[in-house]
Amino acid sequence: MNNPRPCYLQIAIDTPLNAVFDYRWQCEAGQRPQIGQLALVSFARREVVGLIVGVADHTDVPVDKLKDALAVRSQLSPLSAKWLALAGFAADYYQRPLGEVALPGLPKNLRVLTTVALDRAIKKLAKLEVPHDPTPANPPSLNASQQEAADAIGGAQGFKPSLLYGVTGSGKTEVYLQACAQVLAREPDGQILILVPEINLTPQLEGNIRARFPGVMLATLHSSLSEGERMLHWLAAHEGKARIVLGTRLAILSSLPHLKLIVIDEEHDPSYKQQEGLRYSARDLAVWRAWQLQIPIVLGSATPSLESWHHAQSGRYRKLELRERAVKNAVLPTVKLIDMERDKPSDGLTSQLVAAIKQRMERGEQSLLFLNRRGYAPVICCESCGWISECTRCTSFMVLHRPEHRLRCHHCSLEMRIPRHCPTCGNVDLQPLGRGTQRVEEGLQAMFPEARVLRIDADSTRKKGSAQEAFDTVHRGEVDILIGTQMVAKGHDFKKLTLVGILNPDTALFSQDYRASERLFAQLMQVAGRAGRAGIPSEVLIQTRYPQHPLYGAVVHHDYDHFASALLEEREQAALPPYLFQALLRAEARELATAIEFLNMARDCVEHPGITINDPIPMTMTRVHNVDRAQLLVESPSRPALQAFLKEWMHALREMKSRVKWSLEVDPLDI
Repeated sequence: MNNPRPCYLQIAIDTPLNAVFDYRWQCEAGQRPQIGQLALVSFARREVVGLIVGVADHTDVPVDKLKDALAVRSQLSPLSAKWLALAGFAADYYQRPLGEVALPGLPKNLRVLTTVALDRAIKKLAKLEVPHDPTPANPPSLNASQQEAADAIGGAQGFKPSLLYGVTGSGKTEVYLQACAQVLAREPDGQILILVPEINLTPQLEGNIRARFPGVMLATLHSSLSEGERMLHWLAAHEGKARIVLGTRLAILSSLPHLKLIVIDEEHDPSYKQQEGLRYSARDLAVWRAWQLQIPIVLGSATPSLESWHHAQSGRYRKLELRERAVKNAVLPTVKLIDMERDKPSDGLTSQLVAAIKQRMERGEQSLLFLNRRGYAPVICCESCGWISECTRCTSFMVLHRPEHRLRCHHCSLEMRIPRHCPTCGNVDLQPLGRGTQRVEEGLQAMFPEARVLRIDADSTRKKGSAQEAFDTVHRGEVDILIGTQMVAKGHDFKKLTLVGILNPDTALFSQDYRASERLFAQLMQVAGRAGRAGIPSEVLIQTRYPQHPLYGAVVHHDYDHFASALLEEREQAALPPYLFQALLRAEARELATAIEFLNMARDCVEHPGITINDPIPMTMTRVHNVDRAQLLVESPSRPALQAFLKEWMHALREMKSRVKWSLEVDPLDI
């Protein structure tokens, strides 16, 4: 006779409370819940799905205070101990509750109350015909440097972090694919995780992977998938059926029981850092996961982050180099600086750039104009009284979007009609100041009425699939002049593109952010690398008022090595990352004084020998959506010392009684 016996489940819930909660469960013979399974429980007057992280026969909590777990999702195989350890490490390092890390990383349909979506996905996955032939189709021949890199990555055993430093167009993707082929051939059930920084980079790489490995199941994981698609792809990875998983940063927390290789493409990209909730770095978690599993990992970039470059220079990472472009006879584009003090721009374009565009059109080649500022103009103003279009909810300006006849704040999304007259003095002659992509597009259409002009930015690609459709149009050669923001700056292989014009890059030269020069250099090198990839001679024209600036000199000579070495020397002298470790405490309140007062109390609530806590200051963007924001920077030359302090500090902060909303970011990118 089957007599159920009570057991006790420790269940992590997605809640800001830093705790795991005990529940009671009637264990029947042979049906004891397992760690890593999901359970439906009652929590705070609602029903939620939690993660079982412990199963015991006894509990320290008085039994009469325990609730019964409502159901266990037994149809789903448990998440592995390795995956739980990854979630636990992320929670510990980034100072977040385990539930806030583990559960949001799962598909939404796994966290809903009903099991209908899960059952449907399991049945659909069971019906899929899973191919099992890892033989690559038609792999091209590699040059000597590519082959050496592919063999080093594909043949690596154990934890072997490699930095694949290759100039734009050097064939890093082909190195990844041929290294993957070696791993798939050697590991019968092995899985590979490939991360890209942005969603719009996935379609091109996905097509390359499917063409190369038609006999292997590929799963994709990113936020543009429907919930049903994401559930199916996540299950394929979790059950080991998907041999290759391609995704954006959220994919680092996917369940991959047979993971054998991790690839991080464009590893320098700040998009790998989550900026809300759990502020994790997918790149850094990927390195830890590779160490945990003792598997190789490759970080690829033409402009590596200074952290990765420092690791390669010190020998912590193995450096693999691709110094030449992969296409025969293809060379890096010639980079020239246009002094805007001598060649005054008209409609934002200098005469040299206009002439170069005209020349490309006559030859049937494509041009790209890069301006990392969307909208028509950054601001409108009244020349009579000096009024400017400031956002009423943020310390920022309302950006003019002329085609939509709207002013829009890019921080709080406030929108309003363009005023017919100045709100202050009544002047009807309001003027746009500066240029965004929409205004450049308008000017080009007037200058080159016969040209096929296409703009690609966040405004023109709002609809699902519109970005890929736009890029396909460029690839088909149906565009003469492309205007774009950072969306077009990396990863795309435009065969007919031979001219890149870079507009208004100077503002980043004077940013208070010490990372600004690193980011600007990477951005310029990446967008320059879109030109001449098919072997056609090409050039890059940079319009600037500061042609003597050393950063531009490094770009002209494609000299990342010297530029990175100089920056690292500056960082070491200034005691900045990667020679120092940081955490940032942010506070939000209706009044700035309230946020500052909270940070002052936070600074003094725990003793901190060996830890530097700077004075609280307003954030650069002080007010967003009627909320004032301030920050407090914590620094230490020792990562373990900083982590030890943060654990004690977070406990004290949670004990403080305050209505201020606060959050902690470890290894912040924006200060």
